[in-house]
Amino acid sequence: MKQPVFTGSGVAIITPFTNDGVDYAALADLLEFQLENGTDAVIVCGTTGEAATMSAAERSRTIDAVLSQVNGRVPVIAGTGANCTETAVAHAREAEAAGVDGMLVVTPYYNKATQRGLVRHYQTIADAVTKPVILYNVPSRTGVKCTAETYAALSLHPNIVGVKEASGDFALIQKTRELCPEDFYIWSGNDDETAPIMLLGGVGVISVAANIVPDAMARMTHACLKGDFVTAGRMQLRLRKLCEALFCEVNPIPVKAALAMMGRCREVLRQPLCEMEEGDRERLRKVLEEYGLV
Repeated sequence: MKQPVFTGSGVAIITPFTNDGVDYAALADLLEFQLENGTDAVIVCGTTGEAATMSAAERSRTIDAVLSQVNGRVPVIAGTGANCTETAVAHAREAEAAGVDGMLVVTPYYNKATQRGLVRHYQTIADAVTKPVILYNVPSRTGVKCTAETYAALSLHPNIVGVKEASGDFALIQKTRELCPEDFYIWSGNDDETAPIMLLGGVGVISVAANIVPDAMARMTHACLKGDFVTAGRMQLRLRKLCEALFCEVNPIPVKAALAMMGRCREVLRQPLCEMEEGDRERLRKVLEEYGLV
């Protein structure tokens, strides 16, 4: 039986930048903040990490830096997806050689793929490595949506252990749980849907909000894992305004602004991302003040 790479709260860690490159000192501090507050896994070089704007050398060094700082205390998962299968294979092999515990692979974007193409894409990547592969379904960004039947086909691969589900489609999640074996695991890809997805059999979250409230996300997911959905539901509702504020503009613009307000990194984004609109910034600051974060 395949095992999940992690259960509970995994942080989709930002990549702190200076105007000259990656701020590795700030990254180390952010990782310690996560580990001190119960985060169960670190996901590096994903969407929230602005991997699309990083050079190959930066991606490689950042993965190495995360692995070195975490030092085996929790699993480290690298985002290795691409809209070219050959490139995604190369990214996955490089991350595996660096020592990551798993790969997070987004569906191919822009050129898209049929469901048959998605199966071949993921099988080719999973064939090329020995570490676990987590699929990533986020149609709002990619224009591609996996079906439960596609998940069922991919669940048969020994290296494919599950999916980060960010489609917002609860019917899809239910059907996936029905069609796939128990060792095809589901992680929430949307912070505001974490407890409901775990109620349907999910094992955790890959979280943006955990960047600023790691303890809350860890406690909520652990309550779910214990079957205490009353407590988890209350916590989910308490996080509602914060989750909304963190997605009032395109991720990771708000979460990076929030971390800067908390004094944990510079508010440096790479184009085409840019600073927040002033109205949204003020809204975010007020919410952070309400939660006692600034």
